[in-house]
Amino acid sequence: MVRPGANLVGAALVVAAVLAGCADVPLEGAPSTTTSPSGSRATRPSHKPPPAPATAKPTPSRTPTPSHTPTSKLPAAAPVLRSFPGRLPSGKPPLFVVVSFDGAGDLALWAHWRAVANQVNARMTFFLSGPYLYPGDHRTDYKPPYHRPGASDIGWGDAANVLARTKVLRAAIAEGHEIGTHANGHFCGKTGIGRWTTAQWTAELSAFDQMVRTGPTLAAGKTVEPPFDPSTVKGMRTPCLEGNRPAYRQAMVQRGMLYDASAPGYITWPKKQNGLWDFPLESVILAGTSKKTLTMDYNLWFAQTQARKAPLAQAPALKAQVLATYQQALAKSRASGNPPLFLGNHFNSWNNSVYSDALTDFVKQTCTQPDVRCVSNMELASWLAKYGVPSGQNRPS
Repeated sequence: MVRPGANLVGAALVVAAVLAGCADVPLEGAPSTTTSPSGSRATRPSHKPPPAPATAKPTPSRTPTPSHTPTSKLPAAAPVLRSFPGRLPSGKPPLFVVVSFDGAGDLALWAHWRAVANQVNARMTFFLSGPYLYPGDHRTDYKPPYHRPGASDIGWGDAANVLARTKVLRAAIAEGHEIGTHANGHFCGKTGIGRWTTAQWTAELSAFDQMVRTGPTLAAGKTVEPPFDPSTVKGMRTPCLEGNRPAYRQAMVQRGMLYDASAPGYITWPKKQNGLWDFPLESVILAGTSKKTLTMDYNLWFAQTQARKAPLAQAPALKAQVLATYQQALAKSRASGNPPLFLGNHFNSWNNSVYSDALTDFVKQTCTQPDVRCVSNMELASWLAKYGVPSGQNRPS
């Protein structure tokens, strides 16, 4: 969704390109408010801007304080364990491909993507939703603005899965993957996050911290170390890519965060806005068509079939189209001085798993190419901090 006044070149083009909806997959067995043909919450993307920020006082998010002090230093959520050259032998900067996931709840897909990344020496970013690490019988600890206590459009965890995710998150961080935040209740549309103030976003991010810190212990009924230190989270993608950007970015800057991965944009070198690196989902052409969409699986699904499940027989052709769209975007980056390619996905099997399967093939084909480096958002931010944006390379291509 394009916020009025968004600082994007050619905003009219982006309005045509953006299908702003996204839909996180409810937790195993968790109900959702509306159900798509594939069983995941999905609403038609809206071109209408979010409501103006509300002036109502925020409702603090109240969660139990930890009943223990960690006995060891918790791992940082955004490890940077690798370094990359400023220039390749060709004289160009590396072509960074940044793959990220919203929600990050399903355990089988955690195993899948960690295995894929390991095959090609990739690192990825996983934007965790707080309820995926918090047991549902304590859900009323969460008091989101304008919603009843315990409200969540993506459900809550159960004890077994909370504890399993805790182990997976620790393992993924040890492998060099990054954990960001996708906030908590995933409230979209007219009654969603668009009207939240900076103070309300501050409370929302504090609620995320407490879910990470206390969720595993509450699930186990005994002291369990959190999977990571939530204060070290450096980036966010907002639910449905919505929200008043200056309002939530101010809350992020106050926390010491470094980048926002929520706004639509172009295949171009990133720049800073509102004190943060702007790492956008990028406007691309759906292969074989003139349709403009974003590099996010849900948006591709909407561009292909209006977010409706197609017959299984169409899956090979739809997958090939998505793969070709990614390949076109990669070629465009190469022709434009190697600006980063940002690809967003969910833990899902939408439309007969077309989008997960296409991204899997693309990662395997691309991440071992000599000029490509498949990195987390934080690895890219670290490279930019060291070398800066290549001169004259921050215009849309």
